[in-house]
Amino acid sequence: MILYPAIDLKDGQCVRLLKGDMQAATVFSDSPATQARSFQDAGCDWVHLVDLNGAFAGQPVNGAAVEAILAAIDVPAQLGGGIRDMDTIARWIDHGIARVILGTVAVEDPDLVRRAAARYPGRIAVGLDARNGMVATRGWAKETDQEVTALARSFEDAGVCAIIYTDINRDGAMQGPNVEATAALARAVDIPVIASGGVSSLEDLRALKASGAPLDGVISGRALYDGALDLRQALGLLKA
Repeated sequence: MILYPAIDLKDGQCVRLLKGDMQAATVFSDSPATQARSFQDAGCDWVHLVDLNGAFAGQPVNGAAVEAILAAIDVPAQLGGGIRDMDTIARWIDHGIARVILGTVAVEDPDLVRRAAARYPGRIAVGLDARNGMVATRGWAKETDQEVTALARSFEDAGVCAIIYTDINRDGAMQGPNVEATAALARAVDIPVIASGGVSSLEDLRALKASGAPLDGVISGRALYDGALDLRQALGLLKA
C-alpha cells in the first residue's frame, strides 16, 4: 500500500479541517512547498494535494501554492479541488500534476470523467466523499442521493485509475478510518481504492491492511502534522 501524505491548501497555507468544516481549519504551515519537500525527504513516493478554496469556488484558487509544490518535489502529486472542466484538467496535467482527482463532476457531469480518462489514460482519479454512505459534493457542502458503491461501479468501464474514498465524518477527527466501509468498497469494484479520512495511528494502518481488501493506498494528514503518526514508521509498515 502507498502512503499519500495530504497537503490541504486554504488561502495559500497548509491546513487541516475538521469534518470538512472550512471554519474549523488549523494552519500547520505557511510554506506548503517546504512541507511537501519534507514528505519527499522522509521517503514518500507520492503527495496528495487538495485545493480547499477551489472545491467551494468551483475553480482553482491555490494555483500558486500548487505550482510551488511541484517545483519543490520530484515525486508525483495528485490534485483535487475545483477541477470541473477539461481545460483545467489539461492545464494541471501540463503543469506536471501526475493524477487529477475529479469529485463534484463525478456526480454532476460523469461524462466529463469518461472523456478525461480517455484523453489522459492513467491520470484521472475519482474522489468520492461521503457521509453515512451518501456522496457529498462542492467541498462537502452539498448532500446528494448518490450511494458511494453504486457511483463507483458506474465508472468501472471508464478507465479511471483510482477511487479516493473519504469518510467525511472521520476526516480530521483523529478517530480512525471507517475500515468496514472502505474495505467493502474496495471489494465491490475493480478500480483501485485509496482510503482517506481519520487515519491517525499505526494501528489504523494495520487495521486497513488486516481487512484483506485490495486497497491501493491510504491518505493521512492531521496525524502526520500532530506527530500522532510517525511518517517513517508508517512507510515501513505499509511497504512491509
